[in-house]
Amino acid sequence: MVKVAVIDYGMGNVGSIRRALVACGAEPVLAASPHDATGSTHLVLPGVGAFPDGMRRLHATGWAEFLRGMPTRGGPLVLGICLGMQILFEHGDEVEPTEGLGLLAGSIRRLVPGPDERLPHVGWNGVDPRGAGHVLLANIPAGTDFYFVHSYQAAPDGPHAIATCDYAGGLAAAVAHGNLLGVQFHPEKSQRPGLQLLRNFLGMQPC
Repeated sequence: MVKVAVIDYGMGNVGSIRRALVACGAEPVLAASPHDATGSTHLVLPGVGAFPDGMRRLHATGWAEFLRGMPTRGGPLVLGICLGMQILFEHGDEVEPTEGLGLLAGSIRRLVPGPDERLPHVGWNGVDPRGAGHVLLANIPAGTDFYFVHSYQAAPDGPHAIATCDYAGGLAAAVAHGNLLGVQFHPEKSQRPGLQLLRNFLGMQPC
């Protein structure tokens, strides 16, 4: 049985994410501490704001220690959204150098927009899967538009990117490694494709 918890650490639009998960048939709980998520098979880590603030809030609520201590196999699936994806990585350069959760190898760097692009990156952009595709992106055609709002991007060290977006020279739009998943865009703001991605996540089984 799927039991999903939304990590509520004061840095995300948890109401919108909860409503989107309900629309997908889930009954999510808002988890202010790891204790609130006991028994969860799926965790959603949202995030809106700056990397250092996000890490401070995760430490203050006990979530940083919990997430860092998750087993490689047999633990819950984790979906990081926007800042929630970025803080899965080792460190970020936003505002000040800050250590991340270190669950994925790589860093978070400021976007370098092209001549006809702007910062922050706000709006709808196409997302293209890499390779044979990942189950998180099942039934979502290549080039489908998702909604982005960000000024920083993940630079993975290793083959973690499962989808890219053609902006600022190309950026990692989605990442995956074992039970860890992340999307730079906001599925809860991306209408039908976003709901499809959340259904795919809910349908996945931890490895």
